[in-house]
Amino acid sequence: MTSPAQRTIKAGAAYFAIVFAVGFALGTVRTLFIAPRLGEQLAVLIELPFMLSASWLACGWCVRRWRVTPAAGPRLTMGAVAFALLIIAEVTLSLTAFDRSLTDFLGNLTTPHGLTGLSGQIVFALMPLLRRGR
Repeated sequence: MTSPAQRTIKAGAAYFAIVFAVGFALGTVRTLFIAPRLGEQLAVLIELPFMLSASWLACGWCVRRWRVTPAAGPRLTMGAVAFALLIIAEVTLSLTAFDRSLTDFLGNLTTPHGLTGLSGQIVFALMPLLRRGR
C-alpha cells in the first residue's frame, strides 16, 4: 500500500503527463496554424481556455484515482510536482527540440504571450487546490 505522500506525488506526475500531452497537441496547432494567422498573443488566448478545461478534468481524475486528500498541503504538493515537471519539460524541449538558449526561454516569459501562458501554468499548478471542494 502506498502512503498518502506517495499517492500525492503520483497524482502530480500523472496530472502533469496528461496535461502536457494535451498541451503538446494544442501547442502544435497553435504554433503552426493559429499564431501565424492571428499572432502569438491571440493564439495563446484562444488556446488557454482549452488548456484550463483539460487541467480541470485531468486534475479531478487524478485526485480521485490517487485519493489525494482535500487538505491544502497535499493539494499544493500535487500542483507543485506537476508544475516542476512542466517547467523541466518545457525547458528541455526549448533547449533540445527548438535549439533555444535558456536566456531565450526566460526572455519569452516576459512577452505578453509568454506572461499569459505563464499565468495559465500557475493556474494549472493551483488547480488541485481549487478542486478541493469536489
